Amino acid sequence: MLYLDYCATTPMSKEVTESIVKVMERHYGNPSSIHRIGMEAERLLNRAKEVIAEAIECRPEEICFTSGGTESNNLAVKGTARAYRSRGNHLITSAIEHSSVYESFRRLEREGFRVTYLPVDSSGAIRIEQLKEAITEETILVSLMHVNNETGRIQPVEQAGKLLAGYPKIVYHVDAVQSVGKLPVSPARLGADLISISAHKIEGPKGAGLLYIRDGLILEPQLDGGGQERGLRSGTENVPLLVGMAKAVRLAVDKQANNSRRLYRMREGLAERIRKIPGLFLTGSENGDGMAPHIVHFTYPGMKAEVVVHALEEEEVYISTRSACSSGETKPSRVLLAMGMDQERAASGLRVSFSANETSEELERFADLLERTIQRFNGTNARMKG
Repeated sequence: MLYLDYCATTPMSKEVTESIVKVMERHYGNPSSIHRIGMEAERLLNRAKEVIAEAIECRPEEICFTSGGTESNNLAVKGTARAYRSRGNHLITSAIEHSSVYESFRRLEREGFRVTYLPVDSSGAIRIEQLKEAITEETILVSLMHVNNETGRIQPVEQAGKLLAGYPKIVYHVDAVQSVGKLPVSPARLGADLISISAHKIEGPKGAGLLYIRDGLILEPQLDGGGQERGLRSGTENVPLLVGMAKAVRLAVDKQANNSRRLYRMREGLAERIRKIPGLFLTGSENGDGMAPHIVHFTYPGMKAEVVVHALEEEEVYISTRSACSSGETKPSRVLLAMGMDQERAASGLRVSFSANETSEELERFADLLERTIQRFNGTNARMKG
């Protein structure tokens, strides 16, 4: 079996699993309870925030625990827009954001906000000049993803942060779900007021995430209840999973530099092989510049992407068509259409995503299987046309 769908989710590391099991067995108290067992659970949560804060270089008080990337993005986008509506009603994002961000902005449009969706070039990147031109006196929020979850294109979020530093009224949110552990991520480096992170993309558990919230920023909560997480996110915290996430974040950040070098070498080799297979077209920049180290995306015009996925599945090789949140859709990819691709090509996108646990030999085996599969399809198509 060869699992190459790490952007969708990752297997949990042994260290994280052991931490979660230990907490489940020994520390089952509600962290809001005032007795000893509850206070022990609360201490674990506080320690988890300290570990994460050290890893991403912020203060523990600036960490808000959530159920994952989707909730973090919803809280960041809707919470900011609704809290600062008195300042203005203009919001900026891009046309290629994850659905949890994109659909949040669509909802805010229905509430009367005006949203600018920045276009991207053929490589999938926004232009800082267009971001600057889009800013108005009414702009209160800019939300951009660090790494596109479908194509792997890195967005110029650091440059955007430097630009937005000159606009103190604007809150800047970065969706770093696909970049933590692959690229350096910290509030100071990105210039961000809000940063979303999800545990299950970095060998942590599903159902755990966080939102970095710059000290002094006000957000409107999306959940009403007991006022946990300093009133920002009501609901009893999932202590075992959040402790596991803290370990996953620390391990991912500690390994990031070494893993990225290895991943880039592996990506370069796989991209070169795919480039040589007739009928396939790599997505993103031609030479790989500006692409994340763990994703290779390509298109196979004329063939439904799902057909290729299931053909490889028969060989126990697992890749995907797009974000797992929208992989069941049969319509062309919104992201690829935004990059200027036609309907046929935008419906044929395939994503390979891997970790540093894979080897170059395994990716070579995948490339051989992919090439044979494509040759078989190309031969079938040729006979049908003949």
